[in-house]
Parts: sequence; C-alpha cells; structure tokens
Amino acid sequence: MTTSPKMLPLDFERLSPEEQERRLAEFAERLATRRTVRAFSAESVPRRLVKEAIRVAGTAPSGANLQPWHFALVEDPEVKRRIREAAEAEERENYERRFPPEWLDRLAPLGTDSNKPYLEIAPYLIVVFKIEYGLEADVDGNERKIKHYYVTESVGLASGFLLAALHLAGLATLTHTPSPMGFLSRILGMPRNYKPFLLIPVGYPADDAEVPVITKKSLGGILTVV
Repeated sequence: MTTSPKMLPLDFERLSPEEQERRLAEFAERLATRRTVRAFSAESVPRRLVKEAIRVAGTAPSGANLQPWHFALVEDPEVKRRIREAAEAEERENYERRFPPEWLDRLAPLGTDSNKPYLEIAPYLIVVFKIEYGLEADVDGNERKIKHYYVTESVGLASGFLLAALHLAGLATLTHTPSPMGFLSRILGMPRNYKPFLLIPVGYPADDAEVPVITKKSLGGILTVV
C-alpha cells in the first residue's frame, strides 16, 4: 500500500534575466579556471573548508533520494602512505602491462605515470564511495539487501558538486581513479557494500605547479539543439 508523499512549497528565487546572466557568467568564469593538479603543497588547509565542501556534495540529487554515497576524509600520514603504496602498485601494473598502447598514447600528453607522490603530500585525500546497496536487519536479525537505484549516476553528480565546491573554496584537486580500487576499502575498513568510486587529493598547489596545455570542446562540439 502506498501513501501520499509529504510535500511543502518550493523555495525558489525567480531572477531577472540580467541577474541570471550575471550569476551564470561568474560561475562559468570561475569553474573554467579549475585544473587537475599533480604538484601539491604540504601546507595545511582548514578542515572545516573540506568538510563544508563535502556537505555541499551531499545536497546533490540522487535516485529515489537514497543518497548512495559516503566520503572518507583521510588526513593521517600513515594512512596516506599506505594508500600511495597500494595505488602505485596497481598503477605500475596498469602502465607496464594492463593499459593498451592506444590508451598510453592518450595519456602521454598529460605527463602521467605510475608515481603518485601527491597522495602523501596533499594534506587531505577524499575517497568517494558508492553504496551499491543498503543493508538492514530483518525481524529475525538476519541481514538483507536494500536495492539502490541509479547509484553510479547519483555518485557522479555528487562528485561534480564536490569538485566545484572545493574549487570555489580556493582549493586544488585531482581526480584519481586507480584501477582496481579495492585496496581503498581494505585500508579504510569500509563495509562490503561500499565500493570506491573516486580518490581526490585536496590542498593548495605547489609554488612551481604546472599543468599541461589542453583545450576543451566548444559549445558547438558538445551541444545539439533539437
């Protein structure tokens, strides 16, 4: 038996066309300066900034509002060291044996390799987990799975919110997806239904940080108007 959902009036601010354009232009200008950083400073960052950015991520839309995400904020140097060692071990396998030549050719202009010193240098690592299914005990105390819907899509949206929030807070980030990533669950002691989705070093860029010369597709290259 279904019940009628509880509703409340929408809190929505109707803007003038001028204000709409002004806000969008400001947001676009700031987001366009975000770059993936691979040279971090060890300078400390106020933890409250990172936690507030994670709070922003938690406001993202999700399938059936199940919010199938969890964020691990890593600041302990020993844990960061273990993560770096495990990530580099997997990445060496990737670069030396797993990656096909065409993928290595794609990566070459970006200057990436299996060495990931930033995983120890950056003051924080955020590990984004997707909760593939829920777990709850039934009346007999047995654990049963609760299906989650559109998990990958939902966690992807939350990750986008997180990256934007961190950038707007004046922090540098990198999106790292070592594959496979099961070591993150083991090192951080996460439940079996938590699957690593993204590893994000966070901090200030090193004074001598450089980024590769890249271009983004034009609006015409990504938009179809029907």
